[in-house]
Order: sequence, then structure tokens, then C-alpha cells
Amino acid sequence: MNDQRVLVTGGAGFIGSNLANHLTQDNDVIVIDDEYLGTSENVDDDVTVHTRSVLEDDLPTDVDVVFHLAALSSYAMHEDDPTKGARVNVEGFVNVVEQAREDGCETVVYASTSSIYGNQTEPSPVDMPVSVNTGYEASKLARERYGEYFANHYDMNVAGMRFFSVYQGYGGAEEHKGEYANVIAQFADDLASGDSPVLYGDGTQTRDFTHVDDIVRGLELAADRELTGVYNLGTGDAYSFNDLVEMLNDQLNTDIEPEYVENPIPDSVYVHDTCADSSKIREEVGWEPHISLEEGLEQVCAPYQE
Repeated sequence: MNDQRVLVTGGAGFIGSNLANHLTQDNDVIVIDDEYLGTSENVDDDVTVHTRSVLEDDLPTDVDVVFHLAALSSYAMHEDDPTKGARVNVEGFVNVVEQAREDGCETVVYASTSSIYGNQTEPSPVDMPVSVNTGYEASKLARERYGEYFANHYDMNVAGMRFFSVYQGYGGAEEHKGEYANVIAQFADDLASGDSPVLYGDGTQTRDFTHVDDIVRGLELAADRELTGVYNLGTGDAYSFNDLVEMLNDQLNTDIEPEYVENPIPDSVYVHDTCADSSKIREEVGWEPHISLEEGLEQVCAPYQE
């Protein structure tokens, strides 16, 4: 993307700020963020930041491309207040896209989630049947349906990206998320501080850990190629939490055992295993992950070793 006027909602958050800072090198980038999960400290000086909610009127949507990443992004946030979760994740999405459409924008790329696949030890393709067990998952699936509506009814380019366990580490923009940060960031910080990382259950649950730089490339490609539909962004490789702790111990030259605790999330809604089949976006635009987990963990651990 070059010489585009771009809006990133949730652009002061973890993924959003990485995207905004990347795009501002060649584009005019505007950020909307209420700073609930983000902070303007994550964003480069060249980015214009508006501390506003996606539920407001008269947003700066006179742009060429909208990246809609703003969301309440965890199970707990939605269970605490399901109405607020639906308003932010669904109504906020419709509000932003409708304002952008009225301002002449035809391209929207938005964040969905891999959680709707449920427990899958084999790679999940985007065309497999999905269901929802939580308010968070329901809000993201509703977002996909509204994305389909805007694409079909108004002939817009609307692409939903189902993310798989995105990480960067506390040395990047993820630190502000605190307890909502990826387990890689939390486990690395625990080990570097001499503490035992806390694992739910027996630590055999698996995740497809995807570095934020690969996510940013996927988002940019989706906008640049004006994709429409739903796509997976993940590596296709799954690692258990036990594997992760062992790899982080090796990287940090520590030897700390994890602490195992009972999972506070009910088994009926807890996603135990995830793994992406990203063949659709690979075939359409050539995206594939560039950063292996080993390389990503080196980057995560580097600030502690310095």
C-alpha cells in the first residue's frame, strides 16, 4: 500500500499499533482508539490519533481503507458485560463501516477470531462448519455476517481475518494488555523474573502462535488486493503450553517448572487446541508466515537478555 489514506480502529492497541506504525511509512494513517486496551504511547508520531469510541458519530472515515481491529477481545470481558461486548464488537463494527461507506470508502479489512472453530488439533480451513459457545465468539461471527452483508449489498471489498494466537512480547506494544496479553509474553516475563508461569490444567493445550509482523503483512495484503471473504492468518503449526515453557527456558537459560492450576474457564467453552489452515489466503495473495516460533521467541526474550 502506498499513498493511501488509512483508518485503523483500535490502532493504539497491540496489533493495531503495529499495523499503524508499519503503514505510516508510505501512507497517511489515522487511528481511533478509546485507550481501554491500548495507549497512544504505542503509536509513532507520524500517526494521527483520535481518542474516540467506534460507537460515536462523525468519525474520521473519509479514507481509502478501513482496518477495523477495535474490539473487546476476551472471553472474560464479554461475560462481565455481554451487552457492552455486543455493542462494541458488533454495533461498533457496523457503525464504522457504514460511516466509511457513506464517505466513499470501498475497502474494509477487519479482525475476526479462530476461537469459533472450537477444539481442533488438525488445521482448520475457513469453510469448515463453525459454532459459538461464548459472547466473544458470537460477536465475531456476527461481525463476519455483517461483513458479508456490506460486501453483497453494497459491492464493497470486505475481508475478515481470523487470527490465531498473536504475540510479540512485552518488549513491543503488547505490554499494555497486561493479563490479556498472549501467554508467550506472560510466560517469558514470569521466567525472566524468576517466577513459575501458571498453566491451566496439565499444560497440554495447544495454540498456533503467530507473530504480529506476519499478521500485519496479511492485513496489508488483504487491503492491497481488495480481498472479500473470510481468511485464516496462522502458521499451521501447534505447540503446547508445556512445549512453550520448555522453549522459553532454553532461550532465557532458566530452568523453572510451571505451576499447574485448575482451569477457571469451563471446559464447555474453553478452546483447548487451535491450528490454522491458511491455504486460502496463501493461494489468493501468496501470504505465508515468515517468522518461526523459535525466531519469534528469540525476539520476545531479547530485551531480558540485554
